[in-house]
Amino acid sequence: MSIGKSEVEYISRLAMIAVAENEVEPVSAKLSKVLDLFEQMQAVNTEGVEPMAHPHEVAQRLRVDQVTEADQHEKLQSVAPATAKEMYLVPQVIE
Repeated sequence: MSIGKSEVEYISRLAMIAVAENEVEPVSAKLSKVLDLFEQMQAVNTEGVEPMAHPHEVAQRLRVDQVTEADQHEKLQSVAPATAKEMYLVPQVIE
């Protein structure tokens, strides 16, 4: 699949990335290669293949889900500039 100049400009605008005019062609070629790889991957028959989280046999180490730190919100909020109802108050930055 080939990506043209207009697609590169559109994608860069969506991603909010500046792509210089002299970089459009190399970026287009790289994006086209990525899409070609996706097409190759989609062509692989994966029927009967179990999905896996990791390519190696690795056991996930788990720990007990329990609180290990003391509640310090009163101490931390005592040094905050402004609080209300156990929340930090901050100045409005967006109108």
